[in-house]
Amino acid sequence: MNALSPFGWAYAAGAGLRNALYDRGWLAAHDLGAPAISIGNITAGGTGKTPVVALVAGLLIENGERVCILTRGYGRREPAKRVVVSDGSSILADAETGGDEPVELARRLGGKAVIVADRDRVAAAKFARSEFGVTCFVLDDGFQHRRAARGLDIVCIDATDPFGGGELLPAGRLRESPANLRRADAVIITKAEAAADLAKLEQEIRRFAPEAEIFRAESGISGFTKLSAFLAGENASSNRELPGPAFAFCGLGNPSHFFKTLVEAGIELAGTRAFRDHQRYTQAEAELLNEAAKNARATAFVTTAKDAVKFQNLSFGLPCFVAELGTAAFPADAFQAHVLKAVRENR
Repeated sequence: MNALSPFGWAYAAGAGLRNALYDRGWLAAHDLGAPAISIGNITAGGTGKTPVVALVAGLLIENGERVCILTRGYGRREPAKRVVVSDGSSILADAETGGDEPVELARRLGGKAVIVADRDRVAAAKFARSEFGVTCFVLDDGFQHRRAARGLDIVCIDATDPFGGGELLPAGRLRESPANLRRADAVIITKAEAAADLAKLEQEIRRFAPEAEIFRAESGISGFTKLSAFLAGENASSNRELPGPAFAFCGLGNPSHFFKTLVEAGIELAGTRAFRDHQRYTQAEAELLNEAAKNARATAFVTTAKDAVKFQNLSFGLPCFVAELGTAAFPADAFQAHVLKAVRENR
């Protein structure tokens, strides 16, 4: 318990009331007109949800679906405005107008998914069906967005911090009680490679969600792309190593995991700097990073794709590289079958 715990109790009461209204049918979930898969979490920030969204969307695209990712698009300049980030063939928005994660998703998927940033997922779904002939939806950060009906609820649990300190916002990082995992059809343990005791965590999840399928997701660095090539839309990670000690920085919900992943990939870190999640970078901050890297005797910068999509107008004093992260779900065949079954059965 801490000084913010009473506020967490109030938050829990509000979340519990809202869930009860949906559970009892007093608030209605709206059919989106096509099969929908939700990817969400129960903790705020840093669960590795975005790579799972990309993984599921890519799987559906490979199986002939016209996919639309519905996202709120946190951190964008005009959050009340609907923005088409990608039309399924081209990326149409930058991070400032569409949000950093939606633009990152568009790039990961090569522009092949329709991506719409809109607070109102139900209205956005209707728009996407009409304009783009969408055959299925992926709800990004959809577990708490119960107004949109879904055929499959996948919840991401971060192996490095599964239950956010055990308290609800703002006292901890929980967005709702772990008991609500009972709503989940599947749980995917992200960053499973970093789990202290994976079997014990699975048992704990099973206590809350006895009927859910449990999968694990492992991530690693597939290579490094020069910032100029990244911003030009090139996907190839031609560099397996960095030119000497690197200064790593990022604005993520869980920056320490990124830094640890770099070290595990054999990268020598001269220094690190963590910004707030969804950080909007300015040239002044780039200059501060240049000074810190100089003092640390670094020879390059390294950052994430989520950050790099916001660097169009920035210049750095050292070569900057983007770490390309790959994510896979296991058991792979079972995960694919689970996703495709949900789409088929909800057609």
